[in-house]
Amino acid sequence: MIEIDGAQGEGGGQVLRTALSLAACRGVPVYIHNIRQGRRNPGLMRQHLACVRAIAAVCGAEVRGASIGSKAVMLIPGKIKAGDYRFVVGSAGSSTLVFQTVLPALLMADKPSRLTLTGGTHNPLAPSFDFIQHTFLPVLRQIGCGFDARLERYGFYPVGAGQWTVTIEPPASFRKLTLETRGQLLDVEAHCISAGIPGHVILREKQQLLRRLNWADDAVSVSQVESLGPGNSVMIKVRYPQITEVLESHGAMGISAERVANHTVDLLHRYQGFAAPVGHYLADQLLLPLCLGAGGSFVTGPLSGHCKTNIDVIRRMLDIDITVEEIEPKRQWRVAI
Repeated sequence: MIEIDGAQGEGGGQVLRTALSLAACRGVPVYIHNIRQGRRNPGLMRQHLACVRAIAAVCGAEVRGASIGSKAVMLIPGKIKAGDYRFVVGSAGSSTLVFQTVLPALLMADKPSRLTLTGGTHNPLAPSFDFIQHTFLPVLRQIGCGFDARLERYGFYPVGAGQWTVTIEPPASFRKLTLETRGQLLDVEAHCISAGIPGHVILREKQQLLRRLNWADDAVSVSQVESLGPGNSVMIKVRYPQITEVLESHGAMGISAERVANHTVDLLHRYQGFAAPVGHYLADQLLLPLCLGAGGSFVTGPLSGHCKTNIDVIRRMLDIDITVEEIEPKRQWRVAI
């Protein structure tokens, strides 16, 4: 059994999710304690409990300590099983983080799987469905994986209740990834979406984007979407030869439409300023698939504390070489696996 201290590094839910994923993939029991010790409300919240239950279902695991507020969980995995799974977060917690918890295991299965996920789809501090569809999954296709993802209903904080499906086709054999240059900008677009809030909000967001970006009017779209609760998001998508980056901000009470738009533009400028193909969040999310596959290398900007913690947990659970090299001072790092 491997023991993981959930308080290490940034002490958040990623430690739990990575440890669960790798335990299932290796078929090795894991005991995780001090779960989310670095957070204001430590222990398992509803979305973390959904991750535990989801990975247990996928690998037929025995689980101890799976309850709201629990600060320690033991997972004793069985055999990974492809199948048709339905996972419900039961709150506005992120359904995409549940997906990323079970994905590595299902990429090791011998047959395709289909997931139906219900919960938050556009949450602060978690990848949105759009990021998964346009940024994360296309890179995994480059290493041999197959996906078909469809959004059926948006789920915004605090109501959640969004729903989406994804079919996962494991590769016959993994390919090595080399993603070290960004190349020429091919296309840009932005979307301002809302549900259950006044229409002038997304119109103001569009105007602010046009003021800041100096893009053509038809590069920015606005739309009202179906959701069981109110919500608002601004997404900018920039496409390069090997990578599409999605930058996004989400509206909330007390935050003006202009501020939401400005924050998204600031994220775009930060991404473009480092001139690296792999963005701040994608760098963290690529680690597990590459470690379990054929490896490879990518260039990114400054590594987040989240990413550094993830590397530490992976090194603890896998006998694998992960090197991080600064190749342009304070701007670019190469991660090789």
